Amino acid sequence: QVQLVESGGGLVQAGDSLRLSCAFSGRTFSSYDMGWYRQAPGKEREFVSVISWNGRTSYADSVKGRFTISRDNAKNTVYLRMNSLKPEDTAIYYCNADSRVASDYWGQGTQVTVSS
Repeated sequence: QVQLVESGGGLVQAGDSLRLSCAFSGRTFSSYDMGWYRQAPGKEREFVSVISWNGRTSYADSVKGRFTISRDNAKNTVYLRMNSLKPEDTAIYYCNADSRVASDYWGQGTQVTVSS
């Protein structure tokens, strides 16, 4: 049993920053690849970023250079630092855990709204 709980979303203005957190409840956090996805109203869920169990990172082109993913294995937490936010970043952001050998886990999502 794995549970993911996102936090840190909110309403900000363009150019502002936020840091999202995802708390992992389970036995083997350090063995999971952890990722962030987002879904805007009326659109499909899209990949944002991922960090592997050993710290390798990848980003969608739309956020590269602005967002930074990190993990703290001692706290069983993954973060997404979001700088220079744009209205186009408005979405529900979901945390993902991928063991590579079983089905993924998903959090409930946290809302990020960026005003012009």
